[in-house]
Amino acid sequence: MPEPRAGRLLDPPAHAPPTAPSGLLCPAVLDLSGLRQRPRAPGPRSLRGPLELYLAHVGAQDERALRDARELLDAEERARARAFRHDRDRAAYVVAHAALRDVLSVLLGVRAEALPLAREPCAGCGGPHGRPVLRTPGVHFSLSHSGDLVLVALAPAPVGVDVEGLATNRAVLGAQSALHPAEADELALLPAHGRPAAFTRAWVRKEAYLKGLGTGLVRDPALDYVGTGPLPAAPAPGWSVRDVLVPAGYAAAVALRTP
Repeated sequence: MPEPRAGRLLDPPAHAPPTAPSGLLCPAVLDLSGLRQRPRAPGPRSLRGPLELYLAHVGAQDERALRDARELLDAEERARARAFRHDRDRAAYVVAHAALRDVLSVLLGVRAEALPLAREPCAGCGGPHGRPVLRTPGVHFSLSHSGDLVLVALAPAPVGVDVEGLATNRAVLGAQSALHPAEADELALLPAHGRPAAFTRAWVRKEAYLKGLGTGLVRDPALDYVGTGPLPAAPAPGWSVRDVLVPAGYAAAVALRTP
């Protein structure tokens, strides 16, 4: 999977962090200031390659940026935002969904609040509350947020992305059943201090793949081997998984269906 290109997408433009080491994919960093003051997107553009990745920092947004971000959300998203008890969680949700609408707006050339979004049937119960999708053909997206980070992926093929804070030792012990047997064996060979990072690497790879499939955790994550080591394994023919460069204390990965 080639490196995504940041490109001039926003005003001010998105900018990329330093070149990612060890083959990690390096996302463009979104500037969400001045959302409401930006000129309308001039028109649709093509995706820049097989994958575009964007990172937003919740803590970098001031009160004005958060107010502007809320204005981009639809009624359902605003209701969900209001349901959060803690300000930090509410802000993360607002920034995540505004960031998604912002990059899709630029891509499709429509107002962020007027995007043609729909929901797929739930993979578990078939109800009308599955993952959000675009009615516009040829564009797939995935969204994840954890703590202070938001990650968005755009692609012409099914894609999934996940970002998580590093697991604690207690969480690792309580989630062994989520690992493939070979991954559990790999984890057991590591010293205790190395297990949280290895487990989190495997977990974000699995979540990204399951989001790309469209099943989420309805599918048992232990069924698929993605590896706990520095390099991810492809979970199935026709799928590629790559790790994503994110700030210390987090891990992230993206899964993309390949030809």
